[in-house]
Amino acid sequence: MADGLTFVLVHGAWHGGWCWVRVADILRSQGHRVFTPTCTGLGERAHLLSKDITLDTFVRDVAGTIAAEELTEVVLVGHSFGGLAISGVAEAMPERLRHLVYLDALIVQPGRAPFDGLPPEVVEARRRAAAESSGSLSLPPPPAAAFGVLDPADAAWVERRLTPHPLGTYESKLPIRGPVGNGLPRTYVDCTTPSYATLDGVKDWVRRQPGWGWREMATGHDAMVSAPGPLARLLVGLGGG
Repeated sequence: MADGLTFVLVHGAWHGGWCWVRVADILRSQGHRVFTPTCTGLGERAHLLSKDITLDTFVRDVAGTIAAEELTEVVLVGHSFGGLAISGVAEAMPERLRHLVYLDALIVQPGRAPFDGLPPEVVEARRRAAAESSGSLSLPPPPAAAFGVLDPADAAWVERRLTPHPLGTYESKLPIRGPVGNGLPRTYVDCTTPSYATLDGVKDWVRRQPGWGWREMATGHDAMVSAPGPLARLLVGLGGG
């Protein structure tokens, strides 16, 4: 264990820490430490759903885990919407972090809201769905196929666990001054098969930025579900283990 890496794996929208179980089991079997916090209002914390939840809440959820567990040299992984939380943590406690991994992740610029980083038609559809399903409290979960989870058993497993996502986290601003990643070692992992088209603009931006590593995985958006073994190997490699 002394030679192992420390991972904090942050889930995306509608998910919870549960989605990382396959990857976490592999990493722990190899002697690494793994933490999979669930952000407020989701997963087993769905009973805390409220209009008061903002993107800053998610940042504090993850930073709080790192602080409470007294973690250092953390390989901090943010999947999809979780990329926003790890950007906030990178500014709040850079001295605790070893490498940032943006796994098919959403990225917005400092002081901008997640909805600012998505195509207008996606934003319109999500606002409408939130209004119709919950009076604009939350976004209803999409089917697992939207995340590239095509295996029927995996899809059923995911859909049983998805929970409504607090709308306020999409409307609030990313609480950082910038730049994204705060100068820390950072890698974007592009899940290509099938590609999650909502993130095309984000990926185009990353490719133009100096200082970013780039990796590709031939799997769907929920790589932790569809390709846990290859993903675990990739994360260990990025962490320098």
